[in-house]
This record gives sequence, C-alpha cells and structure tokens, in this order.
Amino acid sequence: MAKKKPTSMDVAREAGVSQATVSMVLNKKYNVSFSKETIQQVTAAAEKLGYHLPGQRIRKSGKVRKLLVVFCPTLTNPYYVMLLQGIEAVAKDYGYGVFVCNTQRDLKIEENYLRMMREVQPLGIIYACNPSFGKQVEELSQEIPVVVISNRDDEFEIDAVAINNHKPGILMARHLLELGHKDVAFITPPLTARQHQRQKRVEGFLMEFGKHGLAERVQVRSSEDAADTVIPSIESEYRMGYDLTISLIKEMEKESKPITAIAALNDMMAFGAMDALMEKQYRIPGDMSVVGCDNTLFSRFHTIGLTTIEHFVPQKGRDACDIILRKIESQKNFRKGDEPTSIYHIEYEPKIIIRGSTGYPAADKKRKNKR
Repeated sequence: MAKKKPTSMDVAREAGVSQATVSMVLNKKYNVSFSKETIQQVTAAAEKLGYHLPGQRIRKSGKVRKLLVVFCPTLTNPYYVMLLQGIEAVAKDYGYGVFVCNTQRDLKIEENYLRMMREVQPLGIIYACNPSFGKQVEELSQEIPVVVISNRDDEFEIDAVAINNHKPGILMARHLLELGHKDVAFITPPLTARQHQRQKRVEGFLMEFGKHGLAERVQVRSSEDAADTVIPSIESEYRMGYDLTISLIKEMEKESKPITAIAALNDMMAFGAMDALMEKQYRIPGDMSVVGCDNTLFSRFHTIGLTTIEHFVPQKGRDACDIILRKIESQKNFRKGDEPTSIYHIEYEPKIIIRGSTGYPAADKKRKNKR
C-alpha cells in the first residue's frame, strides 16, 4: 500500500498552528506578519513530514544556483552603478551571478519582485536602498540572507552597510560656512516620506547653519513629489538640479535676494546646477559656489572639478556582498533553524573632497583683495 502523502493539516498538527497559518507561512504571504518562532515551527514541520506545496518545484541537491539578487531603485544614477560594480566584483570572485531588480522607485514593481523571490530562490538579497516594505523584507531575511545598503535606520534588525545621512549634510554646510557663505540654497529631489534619507541630509545641513544662527538664510528647494512616480531617465536628477537652479536664478534677479552658494543632494543635481549657472553666465566659484555629494567618477572630470562628499560607495557594495557570502557559508555548517543569530552593521565616515567649484563669496574676495 502506497504511503499517504502529508497534507497541510498534518503540518498544522505537527507545528501546533492553524492550517491557514501553514498556508500563509509556506506561501510567504507578505501582507501578514508571523514571529520567527512560528515560521521556524512551520518550516521544520513541513521538512520533517516531507510536505511540499501543490505545484511547488523541489530543488534537486547539487543543483543550487549561486545567484544573488540586488534590489535597485534606478540604474540611471552613477551612485547605484558604483554600488553594483562593488557587489559584482566580489560576487564574480566567488563564482556568483548577480540579478538586478530595477524597481524604478515604483511600489508595485518592488512588491512584485519581492513576491518572485520564492520562485527565483536566490542565495542572498542585497537592497541598494531603504526597502519600501521593511517589515516584509525583515521577515524574508529570516529565510534568506538580506543586506541593506542605506541610510542608518535602527527600526529593523537587518544586516546593513550604512551612512548616517546627517553627516554629509553637516560636512557640506561646514565647508561653506568656513568659506564665509551665509545666504545659500539646498536643492534636492522630492522630500517624500519614502525618501527620508534625503530629508536627513537636508536636516544635517540646516542643523549646522542653525548652530551659527543662520538656518533661516538657507533656502531649501525640492522637486515636486510627482517626479518620484515617473520612470527615471538618464538625466532625471541632472534635470532636477538644472530646473531648480534656473528657478533660483529667476527669483534672485527678480527679488534681489542673492545667494552665494548652492548645495545639491547629490552630484548629478550639482552638475545640473553648474550647467544652469554657466548658461546664465555665472562664474563658478567666482559668483556662486556649488557642492555635491557621492564623489562620482564625473565629479573630477567635469569642466570645473566638483567639491563633493566621499562616502566610499563601491566599498559599500563590496562589504554588502561579503556579509551575504559569510551568511551563506554559515548556513552550510548548521541545520536549518539552528544557525547562529548575527546582525552585521558597517557604517562609513564621510569626508569632503575639495575641488574647484567652491570658493570664498564674491564680497569676501573683494575685502581680502583690499587688504
């Protein structure tokens, strides 16, 4: 007589949970939250009984694909290209392939990719930005190693390679203040709730000016929220920087409220600002200083070298991949459910790279020349 196949009811009895819980856990429903213990009880019971979901393909031993998945919001910004280069360099050395999920900052696309992870079955996942579905990603990390490259965020217990985004803003502000700039602008992509790392960079900038009683003399200009719902093009952030700077120039000339420096959230926006200024015949840094952030390759090759913040982007990608590979290796040496719990957290200290786009305000230069 053939041995009866186990059912989801058998798994529920073995795990001491409801049949519905078994179904949702094994189907990895991302809209329902379960404790780590419940997930482990259900998966252990299913393995013990040899239960597999109807239609589920069983991966044959020895056929494991050495695949890593990277969730990336856009491939048009050099920052993310540098991250991917760091990730791929390490992955290649260890014989892993890298599959990139370009979410285009679209919530539905990101959620669909998350749901696909059950079929794709990567050995590790790297998020190149803060996840939009943090709780679901945290639950996923209990089954698959996940590393997030992001702004520092203590809300979730996930391995992270991070930066405290207040610090770049502080360094940008400190540099301009040391040069004598008091009336400045900060330009940024949309400051939506989903992109809170942008807000923190702005906050750091304002905090530093606030220490000198100058916070009210900082004009913060951001693109419209709708800009984050459009599929990014190769020049999206460059165009935002250009348009916001043209708007600033028009206001300065109309209302006679001059500024002497522009800080941009990233290098691509800074390049847009510089081209807008030169188009309107402003000298850089003679009439206007410009500072960016990310130290992308183009920042040193632009017509005028861009003063920017270095926060070691390619190395972050390498470290994220290293963490994933350590976790994968750890899983090989322990039974499922018995792996040691460890949370890796690496944080880099940013530093300013001073080039030709920043200098003393024009009025200060005149005073210095008279001495």
